[in-house]
Amino acid sequence: MISIDEVRETIRMISESNLDVRTITMGISLLDCADSDEKAFRGKIYGKITRKAERLSRVGDEISREYGVPVINKRVSVTPIAIAAAGCRCEDYVEIARTLDRAAREVGVDFIGGFSALVQKGSTPEDHKLLASIPQALAETERVCSSVNAASTRSGINIDAVNVVARIVKDAAMMTKDRDSIGCAKFVVFCNAVEDNPFMAGAFHGPGEGDCAINVGVSGPGVVKKAIEAARGADFETLCETVKRTAFKITRLGQLVAREASRRLGVPFGVIDLSLAPTPAIGDSIAEILQEMGLEQPGAPGTTAAIAILNDNVKKGGVMASSYVGGLSGAFIPVSEDHGMIEAVRAGALTLEKLEAITCVCSVGIDMVAIPGDTSADTIAGLILDEMAIGMINGKTTAVRVIPVVGKQVGDTAEFGGLLGSAPVMAINHFKCGDFVRRGGRIPAPIHSFRN
Repeated sequence: MISIDEVRETIRMISESNLDVRTITMGISLLDCADSDEKAFRGKIYGKITRKAERLSRVGDEISREYGVPVINKRVSVTPIAIAAAGCRCEDYVEIARTLDRAAREVGVDFIGGFSALVQKGSTPEDHKLLASIPQALAETERVCSSVNAASTRSGINIDAVNVVARIVKDAAMMTKDRDSIGCAKFVVFCNAVEDNPFMAGAFHGPGEGDCAINVGVSGPGVVKKAIEAARGADFETLCETVKRTAFKITRLGQLVAREASRRLGVPFGVIDLSLAPTPAIGDSIAEILQEMGLEQPGAPGTTAAIAILNDNVKKGGVMASSYVGGLSGAFIPVSEDHGMIEAVRAGALTLEKLEAITCVCSVGIDMVAIPGDTSADTIAGLILDEMAIGMINGKTTAVRVIPVVGKQVGDTAEFGGLLGSAPVMAINHFKCGDFVRRGGRIPAPIHSFRN
């Protein structure tokens, strides 16, 4: 049973600390929509998405009103299109992306993920079509998000795919240059991508999932900061326990919303993703948590240890509160979406190299980072390759969502709007790596991947 004190505490978290359900994401399998005729295939996927998700947005709003819990986004994720469209005869997948965009608009969701390919070990002709279609698809749609899994601990790193992805990033930036290259903000490359992630741009409904599922993402950096304030000056054991207990309470709220959404929609409950994902709002910042922990600025010595404490204890608290914690649960560090991280970059405290180091202990990786528009594809491939290596060797999910903002240089600001916020253009190492990344082929899986 939930006590009246817990109810009051949750109300305070919502009203004073920006606690929210960041997203209710419905995962939808498109495997049963397969058709050799492109028009028929598009008709089937439009029909299934609009049928399954018809009430998603409305139910999210109802739950928000009835329980007083802000539900920020409603989203849909689908089977990776390179898989779902494998039997479809078409030259490219751009029109399929437009169909996904229309379906998302029809059901009133903010984003739809799954314009994706899984190419960690190799690629099919369908994967090539999907990859070639990504820049135009992102430029010509509003709500479609795309991802590519180019590496895994079990398979190694597909260097050929990494080089293709780097060119995709450059092309998407150029095609949306009039909007500060925002196309790249809707695209991410992964190592060890998970199949039940409710957060964009990396959400897709994995082949191992059922026909439909509800995954909920909960975020509460403001709540964690408030709790740590009460433990100011305490030792690390007390600090860790404080984060863990707070994460437990936040996850219980997410579980309530997820179960209720599942019941009302008649769709199985999938996972709770408890991620400390910031927004541009004051008081909703990972950077502020780090400062409350005792760091002058994110990027100062000790930052990686502080993030490790957050990440580990958020997960410990989450798994105590729910048997179905999944997705990418942990601490996210998207630069453009966190006003404190932006300030740290501008102060010179936070660099791209420090963000890469933090990746070893946090969720995701180089996320929503703007770099100079003239950065070469080889340099972007090298950055991606470094992140893939961290994920592969450590058996964790890592990712790169980087935006080479056409026409802008270090110190300029890119404006994306909404939850995507704005980003200062960060410096990137200018020394060349082309002879390395263009070797091609595949980096084999590490020795510790051979576990069975």
